[in-house]
Amino acid sequence: MKKKYFLIGALAVCTLCACQPHDHEHGEEGHDHEAELSSGETQGSHTEYHDEIILSPEKAKAAGIQTEVVRPDTFRQIIPTGGQILPAQGTETAVVATTSGVVKLARTLAAGMAVTKGNTLFTLSAGSIQGGDPVERAYITYQNARTEYERALPLAEKQIVSRKELERLKTAYEDARVSYEALAPQHTEKGVSVQAPITGYIKNIAVKEGDYVSTGQTLATVSQSRRLRLRADVSERYYQMLPHLTSACFKTPYDNKVYALEQLNGRLLSYGKTPDDSSYYLPVTFEFDNAGNIVPGSFVEVSLLGSKRSGVISLPVSALTEEQGAYFVYLQVDSEGYRKQEVKTGADNGLRVEILSGLKTGDRVVTQGAYHVRLAAASNAIPAHTHSH
Repeated sequence: MKKKYFLIGALAVCTLCACQPHDHEHGEEGHDHEAELSSGETQGSHTEYHDEIILSPEKAKAAGIQTEVVRPDTFRQIIPTGGQILPAQGTETAVVATTSGVVKLARTLAAGMAVTKGNTLFTLSAGSIQGGDPVERAYITYQNARTEYERALPLAEKQIVSRKELERLKTAYEDARVSYEALAPQHTEKGVSVQAPITGYIKNIAVKEGDYVSTGQTLATVSQSRRLRLRADVSERYYQMLPHLTSACFKTPYDNKVYALEQLNGRLLSYGKTPDDSSYYLPVTFEFDNAGNIVPGSFVEVSLLGSKRSGVISLPVSALTEEQGAYFVYLQVDSEGYRKQEVKTGADNGLRVEILSGLKTGDRVVTQGAYHVRLAAASNAIPAHTHSH
């Protein structure tokens, strides 16, 4: 009988030992949750995020993670559309080759550089090309034409040379004189100089040193102003919003950068009242300063900015991540904890996005480095610990 009681006691001890919780190691962030509960704390005394992402402050700083506290603010209505960058009308002049020859740069030239009318920009030389220097050829042609004409004058008085032949010689002489006098003032030992026709800024350079050009070929373009124009094409359904437009943002395809006209001294010039005959779009035109790296003629994505709305929650575009058509942000719940949050988006002005639901005032959202937080979430093989908040 004693042996029977002894066996029952031993089984009870073994059962109690098997039911004792194990103390797992979780590094510096690890907690003994059973110890917390046994000390008298209840589960309702702290918030548990079972999907919490752990990223230490040191790693967050190294990844360049930045956050922003959600606060309602003003947000402008926007019209997303397309457009084109155009040069300001009536302010550009082409610099053309006055003769044929090999291009030599008279000075260091670059787009955006200021030039003054009469500044020598290029030199055209044909001394090493078959046919020789064009100025010397023009001078010889001019001298020969003048000699022929002067010799025919007395012969025409004696009716040895006809009046028609005299007129032909006179025309040839005048043409040769005009050609020579057009080149002579720009002629130097290095060749024929090409000067800036107006005072302004170099918009672009069409040739490089060593190129061979023909008479009349464009060498560069000089603009009197650094102003450019943005023409946006707007659908008729936005007609009621056009009187309330104040500014715009546009995104270029070559550097994927968003430019705000308010930062480029931009202003609204006009908007169309009726569409073109060949389209269903209304033109809206702005003028702004060229920052030096905006290419005229390029097509851009445009966000037209209209009237302001107050009390709107918005976030920078960089705060959002997309998964299968849904948008998410990452909330910072404490110094090293983050949580994924789905949001519903509204209007987008190119810089910030309206948040319709999913966030509340006071939430701290990751605005830079969201991708790194997403990677940290994917690398968490073991569920992260919980925190008391």
